[in-house]
Amino acid sequence: MKNIFKSALLLTAAASMSLTSCMDETSPAGSTIIQDQLNGSDKGLEAMLSAMPAYMKTVGVWSTQASDFGYPSIMLARNFMAGDCFQPYNGYQHFFSYQNVNRNLDDEYLFSQINWYFYNFAVRTCESLIDGIDPNTDEAYRQSYLAQGITYRAALLLDMARTYEYLPSEIGPINKNGNNVTGLTVPVNIPGVTDPDNNPRMPHDEMRDYLIAQLDEAIDLFTKSGMGPETKNQPSLGVAHGIKARVYMWDEDYAKAAQEARLAITTSGAQPLTRDEFCNTTTGFNDMTPSAWMWGLQIESTDDGVGYSGWGSFAVAESEIGYAGLRKCALTVDKAFYESISDSDWRKLLWKAPAGSALSGSEPFLSASKGANIDPYVSIKFRCGSGVTNDFYTTFAIAIPLMRVEEMYLIEAEALAHTNYSEGKSALDRFVKTYRYAEYINPATDQESLIAECFKQKSIELWGEGQIFFDVKRLNVSVTRAYPGTNWPATSRFNTVGRPGWTTWPFVDYESRFNKGCEGWGNPNIGNMFTSLDNI
Repeated sequence: MKNIFKSALLLTAAASMSLTSCMDETSPAGSTIIQDQLNGSDKGLEAMLSAMPAYMKTVGVWSTQASDFGYPSIMLARNFMAGDCFQPYNGYQHFFSYQNVNRNLDDEYLFSQINWYFYNFAVRTCESLIDGIDPNTDEAYRQSYLAQGITYRAALLLDMARTYEYLPSEIGPINKNGNNVTGLTVPVNIPGVTDPDNNPRMPHDEMRDYLIAQLDEAIDLFTKSGMGPETKNQPSLGVAHGIKARVYMWDEDYAKAAQEARLAITTSGAQPLTRDEFCNTTTGFNDMTPSAWMWGLQIESTDDGVGYSGWGSFAVAESEIGYAGLRKCALTVDKAFYESISDSDWRKLLWKAPAGSALSGSEPFLSASKGANIDPYVSIKFRCGSGVTNDFYTTFAIAIPLMRVEEMYLIEAEALAHTNYSEGKSALDRFVKTYRYAEYINPATDQESLIAECFKQKSIELWGEGQIFFDVKRLNVSVTRAYPGTNWPATSRFNTVGRPGWTTWPFVDYESRFNKGCEGWGNPNIGNMFTSLDNI
């Protein structure tokens, strides 16, 4: 353990290996966590490995906004842009910019800065671990630590690639500089290969090949080491296969996606959540102990994220504190989506049923009084820590899912549906009937309807977990918020034909000032480009 990390000088040099050179020119709030962790390198493995999940949950990456709390806030932003989840407007909401797709998301404005800088510094944290491991370390330990850092970094880069790659939509591919940015992802700074001061955005195919090579290296290292992470805060061999499955889904190489999803299932040994685990009133979706959780992010009682600015504040509706509980700005399901779910599907119980409906009164609330205080269609999926409703340090000291094995079953089913209709249908039927409800009847009659059904089942299963945004974008799914009886706020009732233009995020224009390779090659802006049909 004494030789785990290189000298502090080398570690400091490693911190310069970022996605873009502009990172060296800026000092966002919260970015000092990286150097703080490096300064604590004498603590060995724990100090450096903990730096990766620690930065993921940093509060105040770039601002004092209540919605600026690292990766969990980006998960929520993606929820509100996917089409089946929204935040009610009552004067306390903080994610309205995403839901309304307003100018704050454009390349000169706040939220593009928050998101871009978060991702860049998160990647830097992983690179500090990767480059900082002493080559004289015991080989098995060295291989395992490298594998964890490489996998974490690849997961973040994949998120960036999927988020910032331009795909066709009602917002055309020509940016304000007159350049066509179709298929461009993000710049990746590779020491000895790229020039950080003149580093263009990677095209889709190059990014795919780069990520697959990185993940292959991680998988090889995990396999050679024979060691996994000590906690689910860190990625494992199964997670590396899972990230690889996500890469192949993004690339629409569905045969390989199915293979990697199956490998993720088998190598992880994870089993899908049971009904009791899914619906538990005190540990449901706040505890990564269940086998199904392959990877998660733990919010500790000592973290800033247990306050008003944090996942629990916005996601836990049964609390008596925070924005979701006290201010009633909770995650709410689209009414049409909710009504499309079979009453036989017990996952439907994790939203409050409207009065008079067949499921009203059957929801597993923490208490009857809590249930009475929650509005119809509000989610109770994410629970108060230990069932405590009114203490920040316990109520919001909860885990957040980053990967569950159920996603792998559903990736496998959809990937098979693209390549072999009967195998895909059998895989989807097997998952839903075995692990969710035996009465399930698959309505699909052809490949197109089967892919749509796979998307629906994934949307039900992973609702609120920040993943469906990517499927909406990849599958060219139309979003319909304006319809008779809609429960969407009047200012965000947008309907699209095919993928929404807001699924390609602008990144901050400040990037081009220090990285000339991106000058003139930013994404088209999306703010204030959509008209709400508020007369529905």
